[in-house]
Amino acid sequence: MTRKTSPQITIILLLSIGVFWLSACNNNPTSPTPPPLASDASATPSITATAINTSYIPSTPDPSLPLAAKINGQGITFEEYQAELSRAQAASSISLTTYSDAQVLQNLIDEVLLAQAAGEAGFIPDEALLQARIAQLGLDEQALQDWLTSNEYSQASFEQALSRSIAAAWMRDQIIASVPSTAEQVHARQILLYNSDEAKNVYAQLQAGSDFATLAAQYEPLALGDLGWFPKGYLTTPELDDPIFSLQPGEYTPVIETILGFHIVQVIERDPQHPLSPGALQATKVQAIQNWLAERQSLSDIQISVP
Repeated sequence: MTRKTSPQITIILLLSIGVFWLSACNNNPTSPTPPPLASDASATPSITATAINTSYIPSTPDPSLPLAAKINGQGITFEEYQAELSRAQAASSISLTTYSDAQVLQNLIDEVLLAQAAGEAGFIPDEALLQARIAQLGLDEQALQDWLTSNEYSQASFEQALSRSIAAAWMRDQIIASVPSTAEQVHARQILLYNSDEAKNVYAQLQAGSDFATLAAQYEPLALGDLGWFPKGYLTTPELDDPIFSLQPGEYTPVIETILGFHIVQVIERDPQHPLSPGALQATKVQAIQNWLAERQSLSDIQISVP
């Protein structure tokens, strides 16, 4: 059993927000990189996804253009979608991470949902903020135009995408700001075996009075079976969550089979408000964004026009 590992922070916290931002140092102006964090606004909205207020939703610049999707009346043009696919392919060649067409479209939809919520909360990037973001790059006009061309942006489409990205990142920041830094957690250790008969034998030894820590050290001398502290939902084997979190210190589970093998887990300590490790806190933030997006999608009118 292992803990969940997370993708790169840009994908985790931005949820692959669509605009690929120029590197501030411009070492490689053709390399797509994520947009900067946007935390400029003073208002802090509730993260609860409520009924969509369409008065904050901008319309598609040219309604005659064919759309790849429409979210609460706001369109993602097919041209924009195709350009984003090209940028994703370019990024994949650098990061070795491959995105499907459906993932690219979903990333755009997620970005729109976040940006719409930012608008409802009163945060709409203005022209001054957009120009300030662009000026921070330190590029002359020709270098910027070259990058826009190589990444299939016009000046107008880039500014539109940048504005949406800033708003979406701001809303993302509001969501993750609400995530507490502590949670109910257990400190546990395990004996992980790969043979059912051996697992049954070890469990019988425990039942007969053998010391759990001694047996755990026997089967994993380096880490002594120690899993450290973790909250519910953090393990890669979710079927272990309920059995583990039902235990009191000193108690252990029966043999539980997962894709990793046969586990016997003992709880060493419990704490209703234990500080989250950096990895667990990051995973909790990701889950908060995913939960928010799932609820927001359920309240939204989303029409997809591409296969």
